[in-house]
Amino acid sequence: MADLLVVPDPRLADLTTLRIGGRPRALLECATAEAVTAAVGALDAAGVPVLVLGGGSNLVVAGGDLDVVVVAVRNSEVGYREADPGEAGPGQANPGGADSGGTGPGESVSGGIIVRAGAGLNWDDLVADTVGRGYGGLECLSGIPGSVGATPVQNVGAYGVEVAQVLHRVRWYDRGTGTDEWVLPAALGLSYRTSVLKNSDRAVVLEVEFRLDPAGRSEPIRYAELAGRLGVAPGERADPALVRRTVLELRRGKGMVLDDDDEDTWSAGSFFTNPVVREDELPTVRSRVTDRLGAEQAAQMPAFAAAGGVKLSAGWLIERAGFGKGHPSSSSPARLSTKHTLALTNRGSATADDVIALAREVRDGVREAFGVELHPEPVWVGCSI
Repeated sequence: MADLLVVPDPRLADLTTLRIGGRPRALLECATAEAVTAAVGALDAAGVPVLVLGGGSNLVVAGGDLDVVVVAVRNSEVGYREADPGEAGPGQANPGGADSGGTGPGESVSGGIIVRAGAGLNWDDLVADTVGRGYGGLECLSGIPGSVGATPVQNVGAYGVEVAQVLHRVRWYDRGTGTDEWVLPAALGLSYRTSVLKNSDRAVVLEVEFRLDPAGRSEPIRYAELAGRLGVAPGERADPALVRRTVLELRRGKGMVLDDDDEDTWSAGSFFTNPVVREDELPTVRSRVTDRLGAEQAAQMPAFAAAGGVKLSAGWLIERAGFGKGHPSSSSPARLSTKHTLALTNRGSATADDVIALAREVRDGVREAFGVELHPEPVWVGCSI
């Protein structure tokens, strides 16, 4: 097939933002959705283990020889259209809690602009294009590494906005039935940083549609730090281009914009999700913070209403458990970022074992200090925490 390329001598360390990973059996680069479905369908029929790869930004991959064929999704077409009158908009209940905004249960939004993008397109390239055209909706998600196809799988979110709030439809290849179809957001089971597709072989995302605001208005600014930088009240909207510039500045300050010259960006992004505890567990957590750090720190501990309880800040807990920026030392192959303790970074020679050891140390330390369990955000290939 002209739109399928077999890459010689592949190494997953060259294809992941954490820069670790061994050699798969083969690497197939697919330039069209049809090539993706043909490759995955044929490999599934033959019983060959498959790793579907987008931008490689959310993977922890074992070293050595890997018994897997990598199908790299590289279709990157983009198209815009006006939404049909009365066409249903996002109907997904807000999965991220009160601090995330979003459409309420059963609500839909009519009108607007629909952008359709190939799953292999670089995510930030799409954000930049939509903002450059004067459309609002994706600006708070600027600078997030990875591909378009990964965003609904992970329900990507940042600075008070989640993909669930702007997602219109997803085209996927159902690996069980061999069906290539469009589905609405409700089929994805979207919740905080996850969906029915995460850690699952159920389907492969081929294209994604998002609903945008053509009037030059951002999504409501709900994240306090961003609102303060923009000089707006929480819940207000702003110019998407200004929001994008500000978000990129904030992310760069935390080492969260990819840079070949900055080892703090050699990571899988935020390594742990913000934990959600039951409301009746919150007093116990605060009590343990008080015992360790004092009543003032306990009163200042970030806590937000969320689906299923109260969302805490993983980064805050990690620092207060004694894991500072750059932990454990400047000579360690895997370290916490020197800019942001929520990122585990490769300082140039780290292996999956190095990253796993550091992740376990941080997870177990937070559990011991505060009784809160942290859960890793990345997908594991050939290894686990």
